[in-house]
Amino acid sequence: MAGPGPSAFPATEHAEQPGPVAAPTPAAAPRAPAPPPEARALFGPALGLAERYADLLAGPAVERGLIGPRETARLWDRHLMNCAALAELVPHPASVIDLGSGAGLPGIVIAILVPDVRVVLLEPMARRAAFLEECVRDLRLGNATVRRGRAEDLAGELTADVVVARAVAPMQRLAGLALGLARPGGLVLALKGAGAEQELARARGVLRRLGARDAAVVQAGSGRVSPAATVIRLTAAPGVSRGRALAPARPGARPGRAAGKAGPPQKPGGAAT
Repeated sequence: MAGPGPSAFPATEHAEQPGPVAAPTPAAAPRAPAPPPEARALFGPALGLAERYADLLAGPAVERGLIGPRETARLWDRHLMNCAALAELVPHPASVIDLGSGAGLPGIVIAILVPDVRVVLLEPMARRAAFLEECVRDLRLGNATVRRGRAEDLAGELTADVVVARAVAPMQRLAGLALGLARPGGLVLALKGAGAEQELARARGVLRRLGARDAAVVQAGSGRVSPAATVIRLTAAPGVSRGRALAPARPGARPGRAAGKAGPPQKPGGAAT
């Protein structure tokens, strides 16, 4: 019987051996858009830190669902510059609490721009607080710390000269939370939108009951950012005791209980942060 032909067995002696498999090229970390010229004027020598923070927002913050992916393209004009404008209203040196800090807007921007303020980034949710810790560490912000907790639980324990807030709650609700953290005579600065005047009008009764003074809508950054940042500014009356009673109860809440947080703060893109 004839033996098998030459093609019946695989050739091994001169077979071409597979070469080394190339390691996959790691994807480049997402980057924020380049800052516009107005941002360079606003941030000055701190622009490099602001750019690094913008990259953290465009990368880890988006990946973890802290801000919406559509917000990446407008991080500078809608978010970072808006918060930088607010910083001009913060007296310094001073202590600052960023109420419901979320992804760090505006507290981290204030810490970047104003080195002689001490900023507490107050945030109740663990994943947001973890991101804030990473930002503080990565940016080496020695003037910023993260505190995980709810404003109504810390009223009377945690206080500051200035309380700032952005996209946390309507003013009727926010007033009690913020004033509970402000020292007597301290300042509350709430970044708002086009409906700020109407929102303030609806909150007048609550503000009177809480002893707030000089409540007004002001513009920040006029001539430096367009549009200017719209801010509700008010002062905590001297001698008003700080405590849970400052947080107005939600409808249906049991008497004697501190009011709960009015839902997750809506930060850039409508994503809870």
